[in-house]
Amino acid sequence: MDATQAVAIRVTVNGERYERSVEPRLLLSDFLRQELGLSGTHVGCEHGVCGACTVLLDGQPVRACLVFAVQADGSSIGTVEGLERDDGLHPLQAAFKEAHGLQCGFCTPGILMTMVAFLDEVPDPTELEVREALSGNLCRCTGYQKIVEAVEAAAAGLGGKP
Repeated sequence: MDATQAVAIRVTVNGERYERSVEPRLLLSDFLRQELGLSGTHVGCEHGVCGACTVLLDGQPVRACLVFAVQADGSSIGTVEGLERDDGLHPLQAAFKEAHGLQCGFCTPGILMTMVAFLDEVPDPTELEVREALSGNLCRCTGYQKIVEAVEAAAAGLGGKP
């Protein structure tokens, strides 16, 4: 197979199944944005450093700029667009809104996806645990304090149920 030969993949994104033919070198971030029109997955550094492109791949946070779409074949992917619930915002999104946990918003989708997975694993985190979990997501606009407060408020409101 050469690098331009399309490969069929099947993925479930935010609960919806998709089948597409993609080039083997197509990044998951580009697949989500260009093929599926899900622009919430932001691409910042393109090196896996900033965390803006973080999505959940089978429940685990991954940098979508470091994963090829073909590697996600057969997987379930969660993006920021999938956080909203029938009754409105996900509790973490609502906490970010209430605590003013965002500025320009570019990094926010990646932070939200990272924190959703984190709160699944650590439902009652300490401030230090939140800060450590956030350390892989870069925000150029804030000092992280409001982000930390938003995550702590969400954890308290969720009662261990993200």
